[in-house]
Amino acid sequence: MKKRSFLHGAGILAAAGIVIMIIGFFFRVPLGNLIGGEGLGYYNAVYPVYTLLVVISTTGIPIAVSRLVAENFADGDRGGANRVFRVAVALTLIIGIIFFVVLFFGAAFITSHIQDLHGAVYAMQAIAPALILVPVMGAFRGYFQGMQNMKPTSVSQIIEQVFRVIFGLILAFFLVSMGLEYAAAGATFGATAGAGAGLVVMVVLYSKFRDSESFRKRREEARQARDPRRRESTIQIIKRIAAIAVPITAGAAIMPIMYNIDVWVVPSRLSAAGFDPVAVRTMYGQLTGFAEPITNLPKTLTQAIAISMVPTVVHAWKTKDIPFLHYNVSLGLRLALIIGLPCTVGLMVLPEPVMLLLYPMQPTDAVGASTALFIFAIGIVFLCSIDALTSVLQGVGKQMIPFVNIAIGAGCKLIITYTLTGIPAFNIRGAALGTVTAYAIATVLNYRAVRTYTGVRFDFKLTFARPLVSALVMGGVVAVVFYSLRDAAHTGNLISTIAAILIGAIVYIILLFATRSIDPQELKQLPKGERLYRLYRRFRPARNVRLR
Repeated sequence: MKKRSFLHGAGILAAAGIVIMIIGFFFRVPLGNLIGGEGLGYYNAVYPVYTLLVVISTTGIPIAVSRLVAENFADGDRGGANRVFRVAVALTLIIGIIFFVVLFFGAAFITSHIQDLHGAVYAMQAIAPALILVPVMGAFRGYFQGMQNMKPTSVSQIIEQVFRVIFGLILAFFLVSMGLEYAAAGATFGATAGAGAGLVVMVVLYSKFRDSESFRKRREEARQARDPRRRESTIQIIKRIAAIAVPITAGAAIMPIMYNIDVWVVPSRLSAAGFDPVAVRTMYGQLTGFAEPITNLPKTLTQAIAISMVPTVVHAWKTKDIPFLHYNVSLGLRLALIIGLPCTVGLMVLPEPVMLLLYPMQPTDAVGASTALFIFAIGIVFLCSIDALTSVLQGVGKQMIPFVNIAIGAGCKLIITYTLTGIPAFNIRGAALGTVTAYAIATVLNYRAVRTYTGVRFDFKLTFARPLVSALVMGGVVAVVFYSLRDAAHTGNLISTIAAILIGAIVYIILLFATRSIDPQELKQLPKGERLYRLYRRFRPARNVRLR
């Protein structure tokens, strides 16, 4: 465990996240064009329930393992770290088997009596085996993350996504002739195949890691294991894991519960508003299958930050290195905003062009989902901030606070979604507004808690003003480029949108350095950072613009 910021690990996970997003693009977009809004309605009806069970079985335990492993390594107790890992693997396996049984054999009841989407039963059963594999894989990842080694996690995530896309698309393509419900089942089985491949990778990497350890380290671990003063019983380890994991799991479970609010509330409220059954399924598919997944893409990067922050914050908090703690807390929130703000601004500027770019074979659904995407985009910056702030609170032992805060937000979402979705003029836009409100409330409450418990004081210009100015200027450039190309040059939506996004991204990166939203010295902390810094020095602007 070295005293270094979380940037190195976050950079590794972020790079993997970008690869995963690109691979995911070649899954979600072809799938949407293949099975349309109704088929995506079946596909997405599965994920709120599946995600809830995955969150319960995985979210808390890997973070608990990461935190306890980090603490044990900080204390020099290598044997204790490995005992925590072994107990966590057994615990996650038991939980996974229980949840598999619940989902597989309860699929018919859930889809028929709770969701009123009986056609989704096959998709739900196809994804159920993943509930055995994903939790165990999470324990392996938590072990490596606790040592600030993010490479095994990133490799397994990429392999998992590759297998998910290949198996999901192939099965959906061959099963679509049997009906949309079977095609959706084939697509969801991709998650099971991916989880299996990802777990195999983690087991192989763990075996190589153990074999590569020196004889001296293994002998010291064995000595520690025999020391009765340091050895914890299995029950004691389970209690320590539970003390950390249960509040984290409860807080994380609120997110899929919010998505389940849409499953439970939106179709019934759309029906109450006077829409026919086909329109209800299609609009629900536009909301959850077309618009919402796009707004979740930045989470791939912010979760990289969040995962990497936990062991770093734990180490700084445990060793009482307050300046180092404050530096990492401020850096984490700033990076979350740097990621979230351009996504918010860009999707608010070009919601319909982006939807048509992604789903050219489903133009009606794409246009119908664009207004919901515009509203969802507002919540991206809050969603990104939640990840970073939650990791800080988890790292300092206040894991119950994010749960309470997001629960308050979810309660507000329920009220807003139920009220507005039943109004024909709002329809699915009401659900989007409810989601954005929930994220905003949770972000504000988490921000206040982080300031209270860590004592950090954020630099307003550095953390908020400079990234915001950079994002707004970028948004203006994107709008000018898109409408100039489409209306003046008549290049069409495809070329105009891609050109606007690429130019906007380049402009935004330049502005981040010009406004000093990113310190060039921070590049050195990233993987291959010295090369990135030399590249920056070669192409840096002659004069940097400073905000005063």
